[in-house]
Amino acid sequence: MSSDSQPLVSVLTPVYNCENYLSECIESVLAQTYQNWEYCIVNNCSTDGTLEIAERYAKKDHRIRIHNNPEFVGIGQNGNIAFRHMASGSKYCKVVFADDWLFPECIMRMVELAEAHPTVAIVGSYGLVGETVSWAGLPYTSTVIPGRDISRWTLLGRPYVFGNPTSLLLRSDVVRASDPFYDEVNSHRDSEACLRILKNWDFGFIHQVLTYNRLREGSGRSFSQRYNTHLPNYIDRLLKFGPAVLSQEELHGRLTHYLAKYYDYLAVSVFMRREKEFWAFHREKMKGIGQPLSHLKLATAVCLKAIDYLLNPKRTVEGILNKFR
Repeated sequence: MSSDSQPLVSVLTPVYNCENYLSECIESVLAQTYQNWEYCIVNNCSTDGTLEIAERYAKKDHRIRIHNNPEFVGIGQNGNIAFRHMASGSKYCKVVFADDWLFPECIMRMVELAEAHPTVAIVGSYGLVGETVSWAGLPYTSTVIPGRDISRWTLLGRPYVFGNPTSLLLRSDVVRASDPFYDEVNSHRDSEACLRILKNWDFGFIHQVLTYNRLREGSGRSFSQRYNTHLPNYIDRLLKFGPAVLSQEELHGRLTHYLAKYYDYLAVSVFMRREKEFWAFHREKMKGIGQPLSHLKLATAVCLKAIDYLLNPKRTVEGILNKFR
């Protein structure tokens, strides 16, 4: 793709206190083989050297600009603020989190696929998460998948292919059509946004590692792991998007499956004596999706788990030892 024919891409980095990683992130954007981009860094009242780093790069390259939030906001709200600062003339937008970075061909490869397939609104790829290549699962010959098919794939529990915002390219008009773009109270707001878009658009996928996603303590990912936010989110997605793409039998089967897994997980959490904040999160989450926690189901799951522990003492002891390692 020649530079003259390249549509404008808005690159967006919502950031809070990432002085240790931001330079690497910005450098990865500057190193793109694709040249027609503009870059907005949305600083969420950082208290470290984040703003100074961003300003230093903005002075060197006119394509980089900075928005400073007047007050601190949550992660989801900051993401929505970033989307509202896309250039009005951009055709595509590309989020890159401040502690992540892009491989040099990332934007070029993604835009090429989107330009070749006008029905595609989301383009993803493999990503390096820490030291592991993630989001594999699509057949190698599959580069464009109908939105309904990839939604079914996701809701039926096949391998997850959306990655995270850093690993996706979006059509700007699709983002502009929904304000706010993210559900700010949903910790898995990005996957929900993908399923919402795919009601009317298709999904593109590049079989190449194009992004790097850092694992670090204190990130949204570590919160999700501590509280296992994925399980209630599966139930939420099924209730919101399942009726449109799944049969009644499929929907009932998946809900039954995930509810059983969820209450089994909560039963284990009872024996682990999880903190009150853990239980407050799950009560509010399930109430919010119309499936309030059932004391009867939880008590039943606890009894079944207790029986399992008693009948399998070796596995129980091994599990306890693993928790202490």
